[in-house]
Amino acid sequence: MKHLTTIFLIFSISINLFAQPVPAEDENIPFLMTFGHKAETSWGDDDFSQTFFFVIPAEHTSPIFIRVFDADCGGLVDEINGIWDTKITYSVYGGVECYSNKDAQGIDPVGNYKSGNLLATKTFGENPRYDNKWYTFGPFNPTEGELIEKYGGYIFKIVCEGFNGDDGNMYRYFVSTAQNENKRIEGANAFAYEYSFRMHNDPNEVSHIYPYIDDRTISVEQKNFDWDRDGIIRVVSVGRAGLPCKISGDDDWNQNQFKILEEEVNSSLDFQFIKRKSPAVKNNNVVISVKNQYGELLPFYTIPIGGVPKYKYSIGVKKKSN
Repeated sequence: MKHLTTIFLIFSISINLFAQPVPAEDENIPFLMTFGHKAETSWGDDDFSQTFFFVIPAEHTSPIFIRVFDADCGGLVDEINGIWDTKITYSVYGGVECYSNKDAQGIDPVGNYKSGNLLATKTFGENPRYDNKWYTFGPFNPTEGELIEKYGGYIFKIVCEGFNGDDGNMYRYFVSTAQNENKRIEGANAFAYEYSFRMHNDPNEVSHIYPYIDDRTISVEQKNFDWDRDGIIRVVSVGRAGLPCKISGDDDWNQNQFKILEEEVNSSLDFQFIKRKSPAVKNNNVVISVKNQYGELLPFYTIPIGGVPKYKYSIGVKKKSN
């Protein structure tokens, strides 16, 4: 119970009004990414499915809406492969085992990963009506989610999956109190166990993800896919200025392990994706996940628990010797 209480307290005090965009501002990620299931994995998507969870505080009682930006697959934002022939399905789940089912917390679309009650679903192809615009699911009563005590609220799940074709779908989410505009929910947050996203083309832009390190974690393993050796991935925390990670090439995986420092416990890590200047890599899509020493996946919060970690420089003062 001590473990759950610690997570809830840190979660509660660190979340603010800026918690609803997915990706969030501090992540500096242009779009989430999901390809049609006929795409080659070399385009940057390992399984053509992505799951996100939204946490709604228990004290929030008014209806909520889950909004999707650029829900279709075609037009200005998305990545064409020949002709537009891909279908994208978004499905919203709540109720018992929406989150707590172990398959739902995995990184592969296998087993009962669509657990819980199906609250809404819609499939999109190429459609100018939804291109570069918002589509809204809801309203949902917050209690339609699954109550999870350690998060202090109700959890909803949204699964985005690519079917039919081989094009790339770029999209964003926003959890709102309004149907037709983005109005933030105080205390809400979102997280995923695997992040599939599009990088900026500008090499001066650095993207971030923030896995949370609880008091059970003594070491972690990061695993990334199809980074195309596009620069470096490094880890910054309150205890380290920048630990380089092993990086993947085209259509392959790479991973490495490192120990967690004492001062990093009950805080977030900052995985920074720093592009190389030359030769330029355009339209780079990447997938990443992080596990602890037990093989348990660690969640990436769009708003980092405890705040964005900053390295705390320490200057040792030595006594002058005679």
